Amino acid sequence: MKFAATILTLYPEMFPGPLGISLAGRALERGDWSCETVQIRDFAKDRHRTVDDTPAGGGAGMVLKPDVIGAALASVGEGRPVLAMTPRGKPISQARIREIAEGPGVAVLCGRFEGFDERIFEAFPQVEEVSLADIVLSGGEPAALAILDACIRLLPGVMGAPDSGVEESYENGLIEYPQYTRPQEWEGRTIPEVLRSGDHAKIAAWRKARSEDDTRLRRPDLWERYSDARDRSASGARRKD
Repeated sequence: MKFAATILTLYPEMFPGPLGISLAGRALERGDWSCETVQIRDFAKDRHRTVDDTPAGGGAGMVLKPDVIGAALASVGEGRPVLAMTPRGKPISQARIREIAEGPGVAVLCGRFEGFDERIFEAFPQVEEVSLADIVLSGGEPAALAILDACIRLLPGVMGAPDSGVEESYENGLIEYPQYTRPQEWEGRTIPEVLRSGDHAKIAAWRKARSEDDTRLRRPDLWERYSDARDRSASGARRKD
């Protein structure tokens, strides 16, 4: 089944962009996924093809019009998740990325200016308001590219090693352990001895410990969720016993 990506945007020339090269580009050439763009401006009805207007109540900037955005959304067929890129959205997670990658595809609505008229989300409750991180971009297109890349790399056959998409940051609730490669010594710094031992059990234990330590120090938010989930699992196991 081909993964179908549809991007609703004012700048269709930005796609596939970097997704047209490297692993994603080769997958696109093979037909593992498809990339379709929808020009939002095509749904404007006036002579100037106006897509935005001043914010109600006053304020700086412009807001994307609900009639134009609504018509653009209505043109997208059902059966796929629809994401609206907005700083007001919920930060997307690796778990949600994996869910999307396992489905038939995704439609992504790219915001611009001061964002969307709120009535869009009332009229289209199926649309997920999503953000990439706690940052503000000039438009939703760079975030859409990042999210599509995260999905495409998980499609069967895109990455060389099947385990490449599993032993990574966020897949198990932790950030990934540190990586090393040759040369064995560089500027007086050596690869940790355990990684040169050939003892796979010790290596796995070291990697797990480093993932936990680094997550606790660098991402206390992730560590709290991971710890809570681990405690609940342990508690449930004790009750069964």
